[in-house]
Amino acid sequence: MNDNPILAPTARPADMPTRRYSLAALRSLIATWRERARFRRGLEDISKANPHMIDDIGLKRWQAEAEIAKPFWQP
Repeated sequence: MNDNPILAPTARPADMPTRRYSLAALRSLIATWRERARFRRGLEDISKANPHMIDDIGLKRWQAEAEIAKPFWQP
């Protein structure tokens, strides 16, 4: 028997659900990422072409820059 706790198999409680990933969940995640990237590109275009419109949508300049700087996987 292996007494090493790192290599020993871990017991899962009976009430602990197992994670199941599906193709639909993956597609949904990718669609979310694409929408975030599209939104941030659009916000960047607006901030460059018409900076006054940032105020019209209710954002401060620093808020728009912070949103544009985020990678697509961050909400």
